[in-house]
Amino acid sequence: MTPPGLRFRVRPVRETITSVSQPRSTAAAARVTSGIAAPLGVLAGVAAAFAYVGTVDPNAPGHYPVCPLLHFTGLYCPGCGGLRSAYAVVHGEFGTALGLNALAVAGYGLFAVLWTVWLVRAARGRPFTVRLRPAHWWAVGAVVLAFAVVRNLPFGAALAP
Repeated sequence: MTPPGLRFRVRPVRETITSVSQPRSTAAAARVTSGIAAPLGVLAGVAAAFAYVGTVDPNAPGHYPVCPLLHFTGLYCPGCGGLRSAYAVVHGEFGTALGLNALAVAGYGLFAVLWTVWLVRAARGRPFTVRLRPAHWWAVGAVVLAFAVVRNLPFGAALAP
């Protein structure tokens, strides 16, 4: 029994385990390498897709399925001309790509910017998140819908593929 006023506090012993560890520069390099693995993996997938589209011409019939909306209604969907615009981008024909699907080309550019920011933040060890509010999603939907409607009207023929 302990006398009144005298308190004991038991503290756990913290042992530091010393083992053979990597030098600081090697550990930092390993952290950076593991951090950029996801952005580089996404880049590899996108590059493979663009390489395939650049190799197999979407303008030649039979290689890709026909757009069901265009086939059944004769209306262009927001994605119509997207593969042909990707083919044009791969071959450096940016004017042609814009004429085929301007929204897709804008999407390619937006992806490139966001991917670059993601890679830089990952290399620095910082997280990357894109937080969009519902209003942003509604705005994206409105732009896509407006693009789809205008490209099917006579005055929007420049947006049609």
